[in-house]
Amino acid sequence: MTNPAELPRSGTILGSVPRGRPFAGLAPSLIGFGGAPLGDLYGHLDEVTAQDTVRAALAAGINLVDTAPLYGHGLSEHRIGAALRSVPRDSVIISTKVGRWMQAGQPKGDGSGYAGGLPHPAVIDYSYDGAMRSFEQSLLRLGTDHIDILLIHDVDIWTHGDRMEQRFTEAMDGAYRALEKLRSSGAVKAIGVGVNEAEMCVRFARAGDFDVMMLAGRYSLLEQGALPEFLPLALEKKIAVMLAGVFNSGILATGAKPGAFYNYKPAPPEVLARVARIEAVCASHGVALPQAALAFCAAHPAVATIVLGAVTPQEVARNLDLVARPVPAALWRELKAEGLLAEAAPVPAA
Repeated sequence: MTNPAELPRSGTILGSVPRGRPFAGLAPSLIGFGGAPLGDLYGHLDEVTAQDTVRAALAAGINLVDTAPLYGHGLSEHRIGAALRSVPRDSVIISTKVGRWMQAGQPKGDGSGYAGGLPHPAVIDYSYDGAMRSFEQSLLRLGTDHIDILLIHDVDIWTHGDRMEQRFTEAMDGAYRALEKLRSSGAVKAIGVGVNEAEMCVRFARAGDFDVMMLAGRYSLLEQGALPEFLPLALEKKIAVMLAGVFNSGILATGAKPGAFYNYKPAPPEVLARVARIEAVCASHGVALPQAALAFCAAHPAVATIVLGAVTPQEVARNLDLVARPVPAALWRELKAEGLLAEAAPVPAA
């Protein structure tokens, strides 16, 4: 197990993890820790490894930890809360979400999407009271008296389909007012949304006063759907962007091999073909595909932090090793020349 004496103190970032973009009085590390896998997303994890993974991230210099009630129906927050009890509260930026609360005493059923997790069903609720209830439950699971970043979770077509418009109205009339109150009281430092669609980020950015937005999967080395409208709007409105899903559910980490996943499903042939071409360009420059994927995402000036999931200390170390490796400028020129990268996309300096 990690020695608590080796963990970061008083907001210090240890190791070689660079800082990301400051916002709302917060100074996140460029790489954040994503807690979704700690909810037993793909398989059952043992408690010691789960908590050691969080501690390893902190010891390495990561100071932002993102989770949500949905992840394992509270299990991710429980595990993260247990791991964080060995460090000073002000050394960690905690990000979690509202939009669901857990109903004790009812059967979870088999529709959670998680291999394991806690035995509580999730109730989707974007009302004012629902957001406050979710926030209170998160405080208890995380063992803290305040949250640094609080996001409205999953108001998008991906999650709600034809009911998305109803959910958007509920969120702006209810959850958004709750988050505003929590921010004004000091119980929360930054408020925002966490979604899978750049278009919804644009809608929320135009509808309210948000500090930060988490976007999953829509700005990556494979696809840059957020580039034309959302990311310029984020810069204009001074909204910090937390990128998640930067490997597009796995294919930019594994490469275009049989069974590679894209958007949580086996990748279709056209995606496999495009990734294979990107991978070939990377290989010709001696660069690993996930190394290029991380360097590309970090280059956009709107991006404050990149949230990466991990289930072992070794995965944390691997992610940070990839970030530390330089990428030659010629790689980006070739990707653009081959039509594999948007011409307007910012790339790292040489």
